[in-house]
Amino acid sequence: MEYIAHTHRLENGEWAEPQSLNAHLTGTAEFASRFAADFDSSEWAYTLGMAHDTGKASIVWQKYLRGKSGFDYDEEASSETKSRKDHSSPSAKLAEDLFGMPWGRLLAYCIAGHHAGLPDWSGSQSALEYRLQNAHTEDITEDVKAALKPLCPKAQPWTFSRYGLDVSLWIRMLFSCLVDADRLDTERYEDPDKHQKRGAYRSIAELREQFDQFMVEKTKDTGEDPCVYKARQQVLADCIAAAQCPPGLFSLTVPTGGGKTLSSMAFALKHAEKYGKKRIIYVIPYTSIIEQNADVFRNVFGKHEILEHHANLDDDETTVRSRLAAENWDAPLIVTTNVQFFESLFAAKPSRCRKLHNIANSVVIFDEAQLLPPDFLESILETVRLLVNHYGVSFVMCTATQPVFEKRAAFPKFPGLPEGSIKEIVQDVPSLYKNLQRVDYEFPDKDAPPLEWDALAAELAASEQALCVVSDRKSCRELYAAVKKLAQDDAETYHLSALMCAQHRSEAIAAIKDRLKHGKRVRLISTQLVEAGVDIDFPVVYRAMAGLDSIAQAAGRCNREGKLNAQGKRGKVVVFNAPHKAPPGFLRKAAETAQQFCRRGVGNLTERRIFEDYFLELYWKANSLDKKEIMKLLKLEMPDFDIQFRSAAEAFKLINDDMRTILVPYACGAGYIALLEKSKVPERALLRKLQRYTVNVYPKQFTELQRRGLLKEVLLGVYALSSQLEYNTKLGLLIDEMPSDPVDFIPC
Repeated sequence: MEYIAHTHRLENGEWAEPQSLNAHLTGTAEFASRFAADFDSSEWAYTLGMAHDTGKASIVWQKYLRGKSGFDYDEEASSETKSRKDHSSPSAKLAEDLFGMPWGRLLAYCIAGHHAGLPDWSGSQSALEYRLQNAHTEDITEDVKAALKPLCPKAQPWTFSRYGLDVSLWIRMLFSCLVDADRLDTERYEDPDKHQKRGAYRSIAELREQFDQFMVEKTKDTGEDPCVYKARQQVLADCIAAAQCPPGLFSLTVPTGGGKTLSSMAFALKHAEKYGKKRIIYVIPYTSIIEQNADVFRNVFGKHEILEHHANLDDDETTVRSRLAAENWDAPLIVTTNVQFFESLFAAKPSRCRKLHNIANSVVIFDEAQLLPPDFLESILETVRLLVNHYGVSFVMCTATQPVFEKRAAFPKFPGLPEGSIKEIVQDVPSLYKNLQRVDYEFPDKDAPPLEWDALAAELAASEQALCVVSDRKSCRELYAAVKKLAQDDAETYHLSALMCAQHRSEAIAAIKDRLKHGKRVRLISTQLVEAGVDIDFPVVYRAMAGLDSIAQAAGRCNREGKLNAQGKRGKVVVFNAPHKAPPGFLRKAAETAQQFCRRGVGNLTERRIFEDYFLELYWKANSLDKKEIMKLLKLEMPDFDIQFRSAAEAFKLINDDMRTILVPYACGAGYIALLEKSKVPERALLRKLQRYTVNVYPKQFTELQRRGLLKEVLLGVYALSSQLEYNTKLGLLIDEMPSDPVDFIPC
């Protein structure tokens, strides 16, 4: 019998010539082998490709495929359901039987999961242990077994550590190679036109040349403050020089407004070109600023050379090529979010893992690196170390408030990177901060009482242009209401929080920037979401007591362009004790630690050592830097080679899974909701548009909205606000009086 792997129906209704099993296995193996070359695992990936569908080489499976397809139609076989024909478990068992322990077991994880996802070793009927025990390989033909047996490689790509994440990351990377290869080879057979649309991006060398031309023109504009201009040019020069350094770990410590976005890209392009890196991945903490940074890069490289991969992307703004590249990150320049990047690195689903092999041999830039989540810091830093050591990745930690990611003798239990492994790109950080000192800080006295909202509102209302940042949504609402009472014109005062949908926030920020640019009166009351890279420039900034990094980031929105320096002045940053404490948990510990530093006399936040001491103390106070025990779940346990991939993926969530998402009828959102409700079909393009018109709420708030009859189910499991009265064009979703969970004051 000639074994077949896939069949499909042509547009004219006829059945195409089936793809032979041998062609599919070979094609998948060749793709996977090429992908794994970046981490010295080509032979292992080739073996996976040749083994992954061997379970189809049985009379039962072949009868099923032929019967279902109409190719050699069989009525009895056509009645069988695919779910009853599990081919991945027999394929996995065959690999373990042929290759033995440990390698057969480790490869079995990938093979068993190439459709359903990487499994846990134990704990359920979907676990690998159960599937191997109940799989049968007797009916797989002997010629397939004979062809597969000699393929298992004899040498490890490196000496694996039994501890930490070394083995589990390698398995996940091989799994990525297999999944992408399997999908691409199937696509090449079923839809060759679609397959041809992949790629065709400019090379790293071409992008670097275009970038250099752009920067030549940009640096001719000397309309900015001379000190700021000189500092930015020095940062750029340091980045270009450091790009020649061998691949590894880098930090880029630059004050806010120091031009780190373009300078970090200059480093990445030249470093990638010199050392043959295949792509640059720019990782941003919040979707609220990803569009801003992507716009910067689009101005440099053009609209179609940037692959954006985040939740707020509208399909109208993408091309077929970019949507295909988003599946596997096969593009030279990618802009994405912390959530997309890190949750993929710990994922189990094939769709999330498919792109991971393309992280290998790349340059990864972490923008606002201080926002790496403390609850997962141990597993993140361990993964970063492994990606540098074994997968050819260079990392750049970009921030104005550089945290401590290396081990320190003073904190021996800190699970950081090896001490001395991070190279600073800026040659003279202290001088850079001194030259870019554009603000003066006012910290509260040691025993200063809280500053009541009415008193603060009076100060803000009297200001021509002022920003105030608080630590939770409720405080933001209260202060906004107090300022609005005193303001002469509603257009002068703005509110910004995550209770506003993404489209609403973008429009508000654009309006604020316009008023600032034209010297109009404007006051902004915001949660801390404004601190992470939002490019605005106020002469005065008030900040509720928070972590020192948050205070410094807020200060980065003050006299950002140095315009006051030209008048012999500086911006003013006023830190105050708010009527409400910061939200419980890490944010409150950060604020309390900052208060202790203030009592010691912090002065201006311009010394890197201040932040090193601050972060060391803060991490020491953290309950755990591995709150969900990711390290334990992914550690290789002997003798069964037990790894809990699926459980780790479910635990590694940067965004609270308990939050409920609702669609809001802001602006065009109302029309999109109506279209969705009318269609009753989850159209991908429409759902992507609606991503910009969503707000997340806690379960109790969701329940309260339902109780009040304010939600409607427009699609199965998709809820929308039924009344525009509950969404305010200034404040966003009106849930002030609703209970929140688990605390009264909600960050962002």
